Amino acid sequence: MPENIIRQHSNHQTPTQVYIIGVGPGDPDLLTVKGQRIIATADAILYADSLIPDRILQDTRPDAEIIKTSHQTLEQIVSIILDRVRSGAIVARLHSGDLTLYSAITEQIHALRAVGITVELVPGISAFQAAAAKLQVELTVPEIVQTIILTRPTGRASAVPAAEDLASLAAHQASLCLYLAARHVETAQTKLLQHYPPATLVAICFRIGWEDEQIWVVPLTEMAAVTTRQNLTRTTMYIISPALAQIDGNDPPQFSLTRSQLYHPDYDRLFRPRS
Repeated sequence: MPENIIRQHSNHQTPTQVYIIGVGPGDPDLLTVKGQRIIATADAILYADSLIPDRILQDTRPDAEIIKTSHQTLEQIVSIILDRVRSGAIVARLHSGDLTLYSAITEQIHALRAVGITVELVPGISAFQAAAAKLQVELTVPEIVQTIILTRPTGRASAVPAAEDLASLAAHQASLCLYLAARHVETAQTKLLQHYPPATLVAICFRIGWEDEQIWVVPLTEMAAVTTRQNLTRTTMYIISPALAQIDGNDPPQFSLTRSQLYHPDYDRLFRPRS
């Protein structure tokens, strides 16, 4: 358990020496205030340079040690952190997006705790959130879709449990955000088409938050073809959702019937009782 939970009834708190920070999809303006403050004051910063643009580091101290880790193993990263902590440094370990999604932080946390290092996690913005904001859509529309699924296909580094196969998740016809799938897009499209109507819109989101970001919105039947034509192989996320029909204000007829009751004048609630 985290230190603050273990020690919640104690006045003693071990000072944090290592911060693991989700830095969002790549736009420095989407950093949390806390994450930005730590990055600006840390003595040493380790970051996955293959996934995080250098502009995330624009506010670091001139004397801060910047360490790229795309070529490092877990053991090497932990060794570097341990060495810096023993010298009294405050260390920021940066990951793209949000830490709760495909960040491989679990083994880092366990390894650091095993050598007595206190770790604090700072959440970030995920690519699906940034992409939905760019598209100006709400992914949960009353009576249309009320569930968001975040998933990925089986890849070289991680296997997906059989119960979470993409076809079984597609059966819900929820707003499905598919990560790490560009290299498996044809298989993914086939599985999605088992349950989503062919005309369902897909947002193909490339390098969201980076200066060269691009989004293509196409029918599900064109998902693989566009991915191949644009030569997308990494840093690509797909949003498959009936909610995407809202794009550009061209709402289908059923959307006009799905207004949320929350702000409806006839809806009676605690803070706005109906007179």
